[in-house]
Amino acid sequence: MMMDCCTPIPEDWGEPDTFYPIRPECRNDVPASRFKPRPGKTLSARRWHASFSEEGILDIAKVLRRIQRGGVHPTIKGVVWEFLVGCYDPKSTFDERSQLREHRRQEYENLKSKCQEMDKMIGSGKIITTPVITEDGQPIEDPTSDGTASQEKVQSHDADFPVQNNVIEDKEVIQWKLTLHQIGLDVARTDRALVYYESPANQAKLWDMLAVYSWLDKDIGYCQGMSDLCSPISILLENEADGFWCFERLMRKLRGNFKCTSSSIGVRSQLTMLSSIIKAIDPKLHEHIENLDGGEYLFAFRMLMVLFRREFSFVDALYLWELIWSMEYNPNLFSMYESDASSEKSLAAVGDDNLLHYGKFERKNVQAGHKDPQATLSVFLVASVLEAKNRRLLKEAKGLDDVVKILNDITGKLDAKKACNEALKLHKKYLSKTKTS
Repeated sequence: MMMDCCTPIPEDWGEPDTFYPIRPECRNDVPASRFKPRPGKTLSARRWHASFSEEGILDIAKVLRRIQRGGVHPTIKGVVWEFLVGCYDPKSTFDERSQLREHRRQEYENLKSKCQEMDKMIGSGKIITTPVITEDGQPIEDPTSDGTASQEKVQSHDADFPVQNNVIEDKEVIQWKLTLHQIGLDVARTDRALVYYESPANQAKLWDMLAVYSWLDKDIGYCQGMSDLCSPISILLENEADGFWCFERLMRKLRGNFKCTSSSIGVRSQLTMLSSIIKAIDPKLHEHIENLDGGEYLFAFRMLMVLFRREFSFVDALYLWELIWSMEYNPNLFSMYESDASSEKSLAAVGDDNLLHYGKFERKNVQAGHKDPQATLSVFLVASVLEAKNRRLLKEAKGLDDVVKILNDITGKLDAKKACNEALKLHKKYLSKTKTS
């Protein structure tokens, strides 16, 4: 639910699962949640509102400390996340953010309208789960219908893209329409244990956001895993446009993982980084994994692609994400995104050099002059999981299947805060070793 940063919200320190109820028949199939908001540790609505000046400038240092200590209360997660992923500048005022929000909402409506021109199901409150077009632009008939095409005929005078005899000729439009049913199939499977997605309207909202994003970012389009990343944002931010831009900012951090070619997968660079970390801090384990023909660390693919969504309950995954983002936080993120700067550009070069405005993980990087964009906290989290399973891996893993089995055992058993703290320790150890080597 979206809350304005100055709207009073009553405190509720109940079970977080009550905010994201599980369908009764699914309760035995999902991991139990460990996270509980705690007075005095968790960022509450009251403390959040008190962190703004009269003009609306956010004391980001105070907020980061509180999040790193105990996460974010469920009632304000959405608006807090918007700052953590770089949607807004903490140094901006209430008025400036209000203007920017309205501008973005209009921009999203324009994008969505363009998508509606290309496919009438966008914004209809329904989703597509069967192909609607062939690779050469021919509309596909719906076998459940009376033989007419599943989509209304696209007349050339109504479209902003080339159409000849109801056959679409624009390759970008064809490619986009080819992904719509795959998005629908993934949406229908995403977080299906949640009562929230019993509503077709909520499923359609997620489908619309992903379909519009697929059109906006044509280089990446849509890939499996994106629905797992977008779903929590769609739930937390009631306004669809606000949720879309929050997801778009998150994808700026993660889109490299989804950029695949015929010869490589995008996440491989992070897997290579993981390999380097384990080799530096635990050469014996690294050698063992290499001997098992796992030197590419592909068994960690899923953890990095969807940020541990499978290893944690829904509630604990949200807690983990906000811990990661608060620890990785760089105060120059908004400025870099707004200037369309390259992701390779040093964030430190953009402006704010007050180390208190950085998350504790990013602060260490700045102090050490470490600028590798692949060395994210999530990579060190995977490394910490491997280190925690060191003995079992060395003793029991006789092949990669054994490695996968041992890692699968962590599902529902990890404590998000402890995992992050172990990752920070490994990060410190890695910086020390690479600095002296």
